[in-house]
This record gives sequence, C-alpha cells and structure tokens, in this order.
Amino acid sequence: MRALRSKREPTIALINIVFLMLVFFMVAGTLSPPLDRDLSLVNTRDLDARPPPDALVIHSDGQMSFRGVGMPDAATYMSTLEQDAQTEVRIVPDQTLPAAQLVAIGQDLRRAGARKVIIVTERGLQ
Repeated sequence: MRALRSKREPTIALINIVFLMLVFFMVAGTLSPPLDRDLSLVNTRDLDARPPPDALVIHSDGQMSFRGVGMPDAATYMSTLEQDAQTEVRIVPDQTLPAAQLVAIGQDLRRAGARKVIIVTERGLQ
C-alpha cells in the first residue's frame, strides 16, 4: 500500500514576501526632522491637523527663536510679522517649559497685537 504524502505549504516563500514588504515600508517611510534638536513637543489628543507654518519656538529655558533667529521678547517677534500674519500666531513650546511661563508669553503676544495664539503640540498616540 502506498503512503499518502501531505503537501507542504510554501511557508518560506510567504516569510520572504512579508520580509520584503517590511523592508519596503521601512525604506519608503520618512520621518520629518524636529524643529530644533533640543526641543521635545507637548503631547495632546485631537489636535487640528493643519501643519504649523512659521511659528515662534519657545525653548525649555524660555528663550524664543523664529526661523532660527533669537527673539528677545514677544513684541519683537510680533514686529517681524506682516499685519495679516499677526491675526493668528502659532507657538511651539518645549515640553519642559513651565506652564506659567507659557501663559505669560501668550499674554505678552496678545498684548503685542496677536488676536489668536495657537499652541502647536505633538499628537498623543492611542
């Protein structure tokens, strides 16, 4: 009597395909560089998905910079903006910046003429 041989599944081929797909997505995916090397963004959920245009970067020690140039205060930053850009001002604070200092800078921006101050943060994962 003849023994029945079971057909073997081509698992090696399937593993190769999955591995090639993994390599493809690793190569095809790109990460955007951070605004500054020492900046860690604040985590939030349900953030408006608009990308931040030119924004005022506030470092953990309270130093401010705009397009890589240091800004001594909020009024100086506002004076560099065109009249149309002063209606909606975006700021990118460091995660370790004290909240009281962030609020004070926001108030300074409002006093200097900003109608709306938007804080740009990192989207929370879940």
